Amino acid sequence: MEFTLVLGGALAVLVVVVFLKTARIVPQRQQFVIERLGKYAKSLDAGFHLLIPFVDVVAYRHTLKEQTIDVPPQSCITKDNISVAIDGVLYMQVSDARAASYGIQNYAYATSQLAQTTLRSEIGKIELDRTFKERETINSQVVAAVDRAAEPWGVKILRYEIKDIVPPASVKDALEKQMRAERERRAVVATSEGERQARINVSEGERQEAINLSEAEKTRQINEAEGRAQEIKLVAQATAQGLRDVAAALVERGGREAVNLRVAEQWVKEFGKLAKTNNTMIVPAQLGDVATMVSAVMGTMGNIRADRSDDQNDS
Repeated sequence: MEFTLVLGGALAVLVVVVFLKTARIVPQRQQFVIERLGKYAKSLDAGFHLLIPFVDVVAYRHTLKEQTIDVPPQSCITKDNISVAIDGVLYMQVSDARAASYGIQNYAYATSQLAQTTLRSEIGKIELDRTFKERETINSQVVAAVDRAAEPWGVKILRYEIKDIVPPASVKDALEKQMRAERERRAVVATSEGERQARINVSEGERQEAINLSEAEKTRQINEAEGRAQEIKLVAQATAQGLRDVAAALVERGGREAVNLRVAEQWVKEFGKLAKTNNTMIVPAQLGDVATMVSAVMGTMGNIRADRSDDQNDS
């Protein structure tokens, strides 16, 4: 009875072991490489699979997800013989599980080493200053070179990114001084440009002000000249009109006597002013001077009127 129980238990264990050796469940985004009697048989995709127990063996398991490999820092010599420490990150993906299993012993280590050597080669082609400016170019060149070499390994290189570039302390200090000097130079240039522009603006303002003042002075002088000309013209017109009125009044009845009286009044008025402005007493030589002067003035006016009449008769 006991023997039967032991035999039954052994058979049960054997069945479980056979089942475990026969059934395989492959997770999503993974591939299993199966070897049959030590030789490659097939690659299993995600899902449930049955194997021949003790004959088929899962030799390799590969993930098809994108993998990140940290490329350790390494010393690189630039074209201008400057040593810099550069590290990066490599992004890769297994595309062929069979080639990744049998093409190389350790594809992750191999791609990391290849990325380092390629990076050293690319850095040696450019100067230190350009290494900071051309990261994208360096990254693309490393990806192209490593991807070509890793193709037989069933690995696809997706991206490579430089994380940091560390120059020597002396070079770093020199670069900082250079950048500080460049910033100071830009500040001086900006200040000088600002002062230059300010002086230009001030001079332009003064020039425009002088132009405006000269234009205003010119306009004022023109206006004053036009005003004086207009004044002279109006005075001349008024004087001419007055003379015409006086001449017309002389030919009227009583006009001559009125003119005699007006001339006498003006003579007496002006003589009175002359007497006030001098300490010496001025007395006419003859009392008939007023009448004599009036007669002379009226005679002159008569001659002028006679001459005008003769001119009109001649015409």
